[in-house]
Formats: sequence, C-alpha cells, structure tokens
Amino acid sequence: MELQGKTALITGGASGIGKAIAEVFTREGARVLLADLAASGAQTAQALGAMFLQADLSDPEQVTQLAHKALEAGPVNILVNNAGLQRVHPLEAFPLETWNRMLQVLLTAPFQLTQALLPGMKARRWGRILNLASIHALVASPNKAAYVAAKHGLLGLTKTVALEAAEYGITCNAICPAYVRTALVESQIADQARTLGIPEAEVIEQVMLAPAALKRLIEPQEVAEFALFLASERGSAITGSAQTMDLGWTAR
Repeated sequence: MELQGKTALITGGASGIGKAIAEVFTREGARVLLADLAASGAQTAQALGAMFLQADLSDPEQVTQLAHKALEAGPVNILVNNAGLQRVHPLEAFPLETWNRMLQVLLTAPFQLTQALLPGMKARRWGRILNLASIHALVASPNKAAYVAAKHGLLGLTKTVALEAAEYGITCNAICPAYVRTALVESQIADQARTLGIPEAEVIEQVMLAPAALKRLIEPQEVAEFALFLASERGSAITGSAQTMDLGWTAR
C-alpha cells in the first residue's frame, strides 16, 4: 500500500492510461479523484470507489472549477495530468481552432491545475506531479504540429515546476511513452491512413512501430506501474526528468 493516505487527482481517468493509473493507485491505497470529459467516467469511478469530477479541459473556466472541486474534497497530494486528444493534419491545413483547443487541453490545463494545487503541496512539504508527456515531448512526427508543440511545452513546464518545488519535497516528472494501446492511439489509425494515403493495416507497422526497436505497442498497465514508482517514496530522488518508455525509439 505505497500510497496509503494520499489523494490523487487524475485527469482523463475514464479510460486508457488514466484508468490504468487510477486502478493501480487505488490498489496501493490512494484516494482517487477521477476527472474526465466523458460521463462514463462515473461508472469507472464507482467501480474503483473513487470520486468522479466531470470537466472539459478545453474550457479554462472548467479547469479552474475542477481544481476548486478537488480541493473542496480535501488535500490533493498527487496530480496526474493525463487527459489528451490527437488530431492529424498537414501544417498548412491545421485548423487554428483545433490548435488552440489542443494547446489548452495538453499544456494550459496542466499549468492551471499545477498552479492551483502546488500551494497545498508546498504547505504539506510533499507532493508528486506526473505529466503524461509522450515520446513526442522529445521527438517530432509529421502532421502533428499541435500535439508535438504542446508536449514539448509540457516537458518544459515539468522541468520548471521541478526546480521551483524541490525544496518543498515535491517532485515533478514527465512520462514519455511511445504508442500505448489506447482508444486515442486506435483513433489515429484512420487519420494517419487518410493523411498518408496508405491502408489502415499498414499504419501501425510503417508509422507507429517503424522508429522503435521493440516492435509492439505498450500496455496501459505498464505505464501505470511506472507512474506508481514515481509517485511513491521509491521515486523521491527523481525530478525534472523525461522518463522514456519508448521501446528503443530514441536509442538511434
């Protein structure tokens, strides 16, 4: 029970990586606040004995309200900024509205939540902030301008928070996985096939796994167990880092 007595706010917790992290944190004794846009998150939260907080992170005001609701429920010791979305377009055809929405969800919302929860962590002189930043915080891919820009920015935010919060016993790290077997990744296959003009069957092999040494997708549970390590006392010496789970992608 490595997180006994801790409360964790996890965004995008209704499915995929967020759900897996919520399950592992609950297993280890944490009280979980599960935030998601999807109303189905209520069922996920109920099954875990967690508290569900519905919020659309593309709306800055709703992000502020989410932080307030989380703090009303009690001190938050761990923040997991996991919520995300992906859209694939060539740069010259990338809609500005889509760019702005993605930057808000992927970068500005984590900034807002960190800003709101950090004072309480400092007062208690303990905290963990985990940013699900993706391998695209370190490398780029074509047709993903907003996602790559936001994730690079999230890594910069991670490093800055780590430096500002270290003296208070707070760590802040970015987890940077390659493609994980989630609905977000599966939804990209059709978009990539259309954009690149190749059959959907070829997208995983030629696009998603081509740069990796290990030719497989990562399972959400693998990311969740690593998140547990960083959130626990075992990870207390690690901060300001980009923790790669990239199947050898960046070894080249």
